[in-house]
Amino acid sequence: MIREQATDKRSPKTVRYEADLVVVGGGLSGTCCAITAARAGIRVVLVQDRPVLGGNASSEVRLWVLGATSHMGNNNRWAREGGFIDELLLENLYRNPEGNPLIFDTILLEKVVNEPNIKLLLNTAVYEVEKSDAETITGLKAFCSQNSTAYELVAPLFCDASGDGVVAFQAGAAFRMGAESQEEFGEKFAPTAEYGELLGHSLYFYSKDTGKPVRFVPPSYALQDITQIPRYRRFNTKEFGCQLWWIEYGGRLDTVHETETIKWELWKVVYGVWNHIKNSGQFPEAETMTLEWVGQIPGKRESRRFEGDYMLKQQDVVEQRTHPDAVAFGGWSLDLHPADGVFSEKPGCNQWHSKGLYQLPYRSFYSRNIKNLFIAGRIISASHVAFASSRVMGTSAHGGQAVGMAAALCTRDGLLPRDLTEPIRMQKLQQELLKTGQHIPGLVLHDESDLTQKATLSASSELVLNELPADGPLVPLTASAAQMLPLPAGPVPSVTVWVSADQATTLTVELRRSSKPDNHTPDVTLQTLTLELPKGKQELDLNFDAVLEEPGYVFITFLKNEHVRLQYSTLRVTGILSVFNKINAAVSNFGKQEPTEDIGVEAFEFWTPERRPKGQNIALKIDSGIALFGVKNLRNGIQRPTNQPNAYVAAPNDPNPTVTLSWPSVQRIGRVELFFDGDFDHPLETVIMTHPETEVPFCVRQYILCNDRNERIFQESDNHQTRNTIRFEQPVETRSLTIHLKAMNGPVPAALLEVRCYAD
Repeated sequence: MIREQATDKRSPKTVRYEADLVVVGGGLSGTCCAITAARAGIRVVLVQDRPVLGGNASSEVRLWVLGATSHMGNNNRWAREGGFIDELLLENLYRNPEGNPLIFDTILLEKVVNEPNIKLLLNTAVYEVEKSDAETITGLKAFCSQNSTAYELVAPLFCDASGDGVVAFQAGAAFRMGAESQEEFGEKFAPTAEYGELLGHSLYFYSKDTGKPVRFVPPSYALQDITQIPRYRRFNTKEFGCQLWWIEYGGRLDTVHETETIKWELWKVVYGVWNHIKNSGQFPEAETMTLEWVGQIPGKRESRRFEGDYMLKQQDVVEQRTHPDAVAFGGWSLDLHPADGVFSEKPGCNQWHSKGLYQLPYRSFYSRNIKNLFIAGRIISASHVAFASSRVMGTSAHGGQAVGMAAALCTRDGLLPRDLTEPIRMQKLQQELLKTGQHIPGLVLHDESDLTQKATLSASSELVLNELPADGPLVPLTASAAQMLPLPAGPVPSVTVWVSADQATTLTVELRRSSKPDNHTPDVTLQTLTLELPKGKQELDLNFDAVLEEPGYVFITFLKNEHVRLQYSTLRVTGILSVFNKINAAVSNFGKQEPTEDIGVEAFEFWTPERRPKGQNIALKIDSGIALFGVKNLRNGIQRPTNQPNAYVAAPNDPNPTVTLSWPSVQRIGRVELFFDGDFDHPLETVIMTHPETEVPFCVRQYILCNDRNERIFQESDNHQTRNTIRFEQPVETRSLTIHLKAMNGPVPAALLEVRCYAD
C-alpha cells in the first residue's frame, strides 16, 4: 500500500536520459534519422507525441509514402529513395502488399525497438527547451500522459523533426510561415494572396461493404449542405482513405495553433459526405456499406519552415541545380493547393514537375542561428514554393537519414552541424551516406577501405543484350510507346522490331534521348524515321545514323497509330524499361506538361512505365548488342541505374551465375556488403494501392558465399532486401570470394548492383 501525507504540491515522477542525439518527432523523417544515427554507433533518444510512429504514414492518418517516384507518374526513373527508407518500404511490401496501415505501424515500430542504441518515448510531448546561451540547446523537458512521467532529455545535439518545429520554435530558431513574394527569390510560381499562402490539413475515412443493410444517422455537427463543397459530385462509394487527399481545409488559418478548429471542420465535412453517400439516394450500392474508420487527427501539410544557411528555391527544383553539399534528393512536383481547400472552386492541387531529380543541400538541414540544432522533414529550410515539392514523406525520410549520419559524424569528432560544411568533412558525410545506399544524384562512392577495389573481378557469364525475344503479346499502339536502352558513347546500333498492321499505314519512329544524361525525359529527338507499312505482320529494320557524345539512355519511340500492333517480350532485365506517353491524372500527368503562362517551369512530355504485372519490354534485336552489364559495374560506386544500368547481369541462360573476387594474396574479410536490385522504379506506396507481389522480381532471393577452398561461408535463402550486410563472427581469410546467385524472386536474369568487402 502507498499512503502519503497531504502536501501543498507534488512534482511528477521525473526521469533523466542522456544521449548523443535527441530526435523530436517520430514521423518518417525523425524515425529514419534516429535509425541511421543509431546504426552509425551513437546513442539516440527518439521522442514521439503519438502512440505510434510514422506521422502522416501511420494508421492514425493513413497517407501513402511517396517521394520522387510520384506514383510512377513522372519521368524520374529508378528514383525511389535509398537507405533505410528503402529497407522499410521493401519490408512492407514483403509483409503487407495489401497496404494495411496497422501492419505498417508494426513494421516501423519493430525496426526502432530492435535498435539497441535507440531509447523510444511514445506519447511524450516536449514542452520546454533549456539553453546555455542564445545559440545552444542543452536539454528538453517532456511529459508522457500515459505513464504520468516527466523526462529531462540532455544531449549535445538535437534534431527537430516534429512537423511544426516545436523545439526549434521554443529555442528561438529563425522561421517563416506563409508564402514568399515572387520578388524575394524570383520564383514565378509564388502564389497570390487570393490563392493563399498555406496548404491545409486533410482527414480521411475508410468504408466497407458488410453484405447487409446498414443505416447511418449523422451526428448533429455533420455538414448539412454538401453542395458547399464545389467538388461534391466527385464523391463516390469506391474511393476512400488518401484517395480523398483533396478533403483539405485550414490554409487560411494558423495551421499550428488552430489545428483543433481545422480538425472539427474536417470532421463536419467527412460525416456530411458519408451522410450524402448513404442517405441522398444517389448511391444505391451504399445500402450495405458502413463507415469503418475516420481519422482522429488530421494529416498536416504545412506550418513553419525554419531557416538554415541555405533556402531551397523553385529554381533549385526546376533547373536541377547542383550543390557541393548535396546529401539527398527530391523529385515530387511543385505541388501547391488552394488555401480554401475543399471549399475552393479551384482544382485541389496545382502540380508542376521538373525533368528529373534535384539535389537537397545539407545547409537546409540545420538552423542558421541555433548552432546545435538539426531540422528534418517538412520544416527544412525551403521557400514555400520549393517546400511544395520537398515536403512529401519519401523526400523527408531521405533528408532525415542525412541528418542522422551527420549527427553521428559530429558526435565522433566533437563538431557542430555547420562544421560539416567544410569541404573535406562534407565529402566524408557524403561518402558515409553513399555506403548506406543513400543515393545522391551526381555523386559516386570512393571507398579506399573496400577490398573489392583491389580485387580481380570475374563472372560465369555477362549479359550482352542482343535481343528482347519476341515471345510476348502483340499490343495495339493506342498510345505512343518507347523502349529505353542504355548505350555507350558512339554510333547508335540498328534495331529490328516486329509489328502488325490491320491496313496499309504510316508508322513514325523517333530516336530520342534526354538533354541531361542522368534524366529520363526524352526531350531531344536525334532522328525521325517515317515507315510505310503494308497490311499484315512484318519485321522492321530501324537503321539509325545518330552518334551519342556521352553514355546514356536512348528512347526508341513508336508514335501512336491505332492501326498498328507492336510485338512485346516477356523478358525483364535490370536497367531496361518500356515507357508510354499516357495520362496519369493522379499526379497531374496528362501526357504533356504545358504551362499556359510563365510560371518558371518547362513544357515537356511524360513517358512513364506500366506497373507490373503489365509493362513488358518491346521485343527487338540489337545489331552488335549492348555490353554494359559486366562485373566492372560492381565497384563503380553507383548502386542503381542512372545514365547506365550500373549493374552486373548474368546471361539469361546461365545455369549457375557466379561472381568471383580474387586477390594475389590472402585477405582478411570481416564484413561483406551486397546490394541487389530492389527495383528503384517502383514507388511501393504503403497504403491503398496494393501490389501484385511480395518480393521484387529483380532481387536475388538465394545466394551463397564461398572462400578460395570452395567452402560455404555464408548462405541466404529468403532475401527480399536491396542491401545485405554479412558480418562474420570470425574474419574469413581467403584469396577469393565467390558469390553464387542461386535463385531470383522472379523469372529474370540474375543481377547484382554492388559488392564491397572490409577487413572489419
